[in-house]
Amino acid sequence: MPELMPELMPELAPWRTPLARALHRNRALVYARYFQLATLRPNGHPANRTVVFRGFQEPNQLKLIADRRSEKIGQIQHQPWTEACWYFPKTREQFRLLGTLKLVLSCDPDAQLAAARQQQWQDLSDAARLQFAWPHPKQTRAGSNSDSKAKSDFEPPLPDPLEPPDTFCLLLLSPVEVDHLELRGEPQNRCLYRAMDQTWVTEAVNP
Repeated sequence: MPELMPELMPELAPWRTPLARALHRNRALVYARYFQLATLRPNGHPANRTVVFRGFQEPNQLKLIADRRSEKIGQIQHQPWTEACWYFPKTREQFRLLGTLKLVLSCDPDAQLAAARQQQWQDLSDAARLQFAWPHPKQTRAGSNSDSKAKSDFEPPLPDPLEPPDTFCLLLLSPVEVDHLELRGEPQNRCLYRAMDQTWVTEAVNP
């Protein structure tokens, strides 16, 4: 497993350009900002879910958000390694990003990361912020869908739009290897980007 952490390399990674281009060319598709993020449960079983890309934390980290009460928080604290798989339908290209996840919690001592967490909270819509005031994720739901008490649990007062609650986490993905596959063309194009010796190495490989 690679040991080099990309945050040690201040330059813009070479995979940022094709990823930014894919985002731009697929910008009309709202779901093109969704990708799959895999983590490892403490028992060794895999866990996977769909997350929303929230932008870049310079120079080479991807921003996500998470509920501190969700199961993936414990998984990340146990094992920060992850792999993301991101497919862009319009341009028919896939990015697989291997790296580590950094949790930015309410108690984070890093002032810069704390500010980034607060800014990300302020950038959310009211509907997105409201979910962090919902009942605990994956616990038994009270009542039925038609029960007024059960419905009211999901209609709490809007959280403070400026100060994030303790349940809100900023999640930063720092890739150390990116596998970019373009499914158009004969033959298809595939490129690997690897973080090595405090720089990025680019290699064209067979699809």
